[in-house]
Amino acid sequence: MFQSYETRSEPEKGPARLEDLRREMRKEAVDGFLVPRADVHQGEYVAQRDARLGWLTGFQGSAGFCVALQDTAGVFIDGRYKVQVKSQVDLDHFTPVPWPKTQAGDWITEHAPDAAEIGFDPWLHTLSDVEKTDAILAETGRKLRATANLVDRIWADQPEAPKVAAFAHPVEYAGETHADKRVRMADALREAGEDHAVITLPDSICWLLNIRGHDVSHNPVVQGLLILHNDGKADLFAHPDKLTDIQGHLGADVRCYPQDDFAQALTDLNGVVRVDPMNAPFAVASILTAAGCEISRNPDPCILPKAVKNETELAGMRSAHLRDGAAMAEFLCWLSHEAPQGGLTEISVAQRLEGFRRATNALFDISFETISATGPHAPICHYRVTEDTNLPVETGQLLLVDSGGQYKDGTTDITRTIAVGVVGDDEKRCFTRVLQGMIALSRVRWPRGLSGRDLDPIARYPIWLAGHDFDHGTGHGVGAFLSVHEGPARISKVSETPLEPGMVLSNEPGYYREGKFGIRIENLIVVQDAAELAGADARDMLDFETLAYTPIDRNLIVVDMLSGDERAWLNDYHAKTYALLADVVSEATQIWLKDACAAL
Repeated sequence: MFQSYETRSEPEKGPARLEDLRREMRKEAVDGFLVPRADVHQGEYVAQRDARLGWLTGFQGSAGFCVALQDTAGVFIDGRYKVQVKSQVDLDHFTPVPWPKTQAGDWITEHAPDAAEIGFDPWLHTLSDVEKTDAILAETGRKLRATANLVDRIWADQPEAPKVAAFAHPVEYAGETHADKRVRMADALREAGEDHAVITLPDSICWLLNIRGHDVSHNPVVQGLLILHNDGKADLFAHPDKLTDIQGHLGADVRCYPQDDFAQALTDLNGVVRVDPMNAPFAVASILTAAGCEISRNPDPCILPKAVKNETELAGMRSAHLRDGAAMAEFLCWLSHEAPQGGLTEISVAQRLEGFRRATNALFDISFETISATGPHAPICHYRVTEDTNLPVETGQLLLVDSGGQYKDGTTDITRTIAVGVVGDDEKRCFTRVLQGMIALSRVRWPRGLSGRDLDPIARYPIWLAGHDFDHGTGHGVGAFLSVHEGPARISKVSETPLEPGMVLSNEPGYYREGKFGIRIENLIVVQDAAELAGADARDMLDFETLAYTPIDRNLIVVDMLSGDERAWLNDYHAKTYALLADVVSEATQIWLKDACAAL
């Protein structure tokens, strides 16, 4: 379950596979075919069996899709992957397309012939995405057509679907029984006048039923599908081998069936069925409509309750971060001694960090593949080091390490950018601006009701002042021993979900200069009720509690650029870091930690 450094991208095989796909398109009498990153569950992370986009194109990012036509093929990627995609696809056969700036429907209109029909697997695209694309195409005489999955037809050695046994997530970590959760969610269905809800997101199902699994690398989820009824009972559809150890935990009110029975179960429903158009497959709505059910377009009922952690979950997250912070301190101490001597590589750095987390004897898995990126690799936001790309860690460069751990009491995600030897003044100024953005978001107070979209500019402002920006969100939601990327709340230009106490988010502004260096500083934070201030208006205000405590490289800070308040925040942060970690790290790390946390 831990990190592999084998090369998975095979861009040289893309042209032949694309030609095989086009042959199937001709057999199916379609002019194009959509190949998404997503699987039937519509989660961000997929099992190897479902990595169709990577298999076809070579692109290994966590978001995107391909539109394959007979004479061209576009790979749609967001700003995080504009550098990475160039090295992972055959640019003579696949054209990177900036997305969401360019929508699939607009691109198809420009490149596909008149009256074109574009095939798609209705289980792999959400109701919302299909309707949005089809609406654009309808104005031009083109259309989408549901077909079999044409990639599966040509993928001869497609891996098997995962079927490792799931396990119970005890209430001592969850803070609420799954019976109580089901009653709460059923109450919400009845209040909305709904009889059933279809739930397809694995982390929603795992949260609701207090189960965890091994189906996706680094995210402890069970892949399955679920129908929740408004009496609190539920039907779970998954491979039988996954369910052998959790039948007693689930009890009689959660009935278990093979996943192949799911479509038939939909046809047997009646009444009003909640379907989340943003993550339910198009096929679900099609089947329910044909069965005569009324579809209620409302969010997955678990998404918001899952995001708002209870006190037990928050206590677990704090404990996990202290444990992880100690491992990070041991790692940074080791790095400070070893990196200047030479001989380290991106892989050896990542392996050593994983070793320190394993040494806690509490690590279930890393929470994602460690981003260990030096010099020109650091601007690749989601860089994944392989044996083929492994660079030496050299003095005079910045080393960006973005990593995290999955512990049964919580999930961590932290980024530190470290100076290896002496680096340039430009790098230091850029680092300090990123730090100012991170501090600004850490300190902010805001009236209840605002969303991540409202707070995002606060972290970007110091960076914008220099004419810079970054092409990823400032923060994402994080699960409690669940997915390291969790919706619906984000700190992002596009997030409209109001922030609520108990939501755990990342705070990670950055700056990236292609081919030169990359900077990101990341802590996890949790929304909380803000303490009252003397003389303040009687307004309902929120702020953030910081969860992650790990030293920030003082060698990269231009102290004169910091305001008095910024300097005070950083000194307080480092003082608390030392107080929390000094007694739980080795003697050598304690000595290093005292210097690393010294006041500016």
